[in-house]
Amino acid sequence: MENEKIYNMAFSKVYPLLIAKAEKKNRTSAEVLEVTTWLTGYSADEIESALVTDITYGDFFRQAPAPHPNRTRITGVVCGVRVETVEEDLMREMRYLDKLVDELAKGKPMEKILRV
Repeated sequence: MENEKIYNMAFSKVYPLLIAKAEKKNRTSAEVLEVTTWLTGYSADEIESALVTDITYGDFFRQAPAPHPNRTRITGVVCGVRVETVEEDLMREMRYLDKLVDELAKGKPMEKILRV
């Protein structure tokens, strides 16, 4: 049931927290936007529009237009959880974004974050 709580959170509440996490480490909201567009296939305008709607965090990922095929290369631990072993697909997609923002915050170059 804990996952349902996360899935039902408003995207407009979660996304600013990801930006704040990156900005604390001198990264920018533009960089968070870049990793989010890379991961999900949403355009920057679509993400900005989602922030003023009532879309849930779960639906944001469920409706992602073009999840990047290289997202499965995202590995490692975020919040004590190894992302590649998360069994539930939707939660794994969310953890991918968490991991990308963590990598931003740790100062990794964008080329490595985006698995280019």
